[in-house]
Amino acid sequence: MDYIGAKWSTLVLITLAQRSRRFGELKREIPEISQRVLTQTLRDLEQDGLISRTVFPTKPPSVEYSLTKLGTSLLIPLWELVSWANENHDKIRRARKRFKAAGK
Repeated sequence: MDYIGAKWSTLVLITLAQRSRRFGELKREIPEISQRVLTQTLRDLEQDGLISRTVFPTKPPSVEYSLTKLGTSLLIPLWELVSWANENHDKIRRARKRFKAAGK
């Protein structure tokens, strides 16, 4: 669960909050994420029960990812974290600048 609050996990969960998505849709909606990182993020979220993976018997097989009840229950605190980060972005940026200037 170390990845909760991490950039990619947060983006995937927020994207899936809108509706279920296939892998390619997630990749298009989060273009900065690499295929390898998206695959690992989806595996981690599925392993912890936050998302479900449904395979449809089509040719070729299609896979759809969606939030579970547990994943949905994480959205409220996740939105609060995102809101906090947005509100404090400038303060964090200034703190990092001071830290760097101090030669640490």
